[in-house]
Amino acid sequence: MTIEIQSVKYKVMKKSFFRFLNTINKAILPKLSDKDPSKLTKIQKGILAYRYFVLISSMD
Repeated sequence: MTIEIQSVKYKVMKKSFFRFLNTINKAILPKLSDKDPSKLTKIQKGILAYRYFVLISSMD
């Protein structure tokens, strides 16, 4: 029983951490949605991938 509770707490903490990180990313990192992905630099592609990872992790 306690293992299930700890697992649920871990999932909730993880989700809330990624939601917090996502709000920080929205405020700080540049928006790249209006640009063509094939014309992005490697740094911009990395930022885009990072933002995508954080967004997906906050939704799980």
